[in-house]
Amino acid sequence: MPERFLYETHLHTSEGSACSMSTGAELAEAHKAAGYAGMIVTNHFFYGNTAVDRSLPWEEWVRRFCTGYKNAKAVGDKIGLQVFFGWESCYSGTEFLIYGLDENWLLSHPEIKDCSIEEQYSLVKSGGGLVVHAHPFRTAFYIKEARLFPEYVDAVEGCNATHNSPLSTSHKNPDFDAQAREYAARHGLPVTAGSDTHYTNLFMGGMVFERRLTGISDFISAVRGREAVEYRDGTEAFRQ
Repeated sequence: MPERFLYETHLHTSEGSACSMSTGAELAEAHKAAGYAGMIVTNHFFYGNTAVDRSLPWEEWVRRFCTGYKNAKAVGDKIGLQVFFGWESCYSGTEFLIYGLDENWLLSHPEIKDCSIEEQYSLVKSGGGLVVHAHPFRTAFYIKEARLFPEYVDAVEGCNATHNSPLSTSHKNPDFDAQAREYAARHGLPVTAGSDTHYTNLFMGGMVFERRLTGISDFISAVRGREAVEYRDGTEAFRQ
């Protein structure tokens, strides 16, 4: 059997997300110990559940927002875990995972903070990034209804281990994922899989590839090319 590489694609650190209980460094250690090849830090963005003071000037806000990723990457570089950067934007509970852009891009594009969903898609695409609708059918106290924007996303999070893992204590509903995968298929969109990790008790979701990714741009190419051989939801693996 070919060698396989597991990547966590949806992860929050305490430096950037107010709801996270673990630092970037701690999460890097945990993912390496659990057998992951890499992880993508996707902290809550400006209007989400950010841990960073919104009253700060944009440059300082961005610097602090990126701290969890930097701390994770510093540890990852030492222990052999790939760590990539992304974020999770929020529009009144509707959330999107953004991949492929970096700290310098954020510093140069303060307008991203107040973009509409349509404007976000255009701006991210123009920068070479990828927009993924995170857990599109989840409802909760902060998500009053499922709102769908198939024309403004590149992919759909079809497996979120928080919905399925026996270790999860919130948002437990496998139907959220079943609906997401059906929605993606209906619109011909690729799917992603992640855990929505907030602490070191990992739910073991993610995407499995038969090669080691070279970076976040390569991850985007792999998503677009539907290269994943497994999409893990914390209990089982799916194929698209």
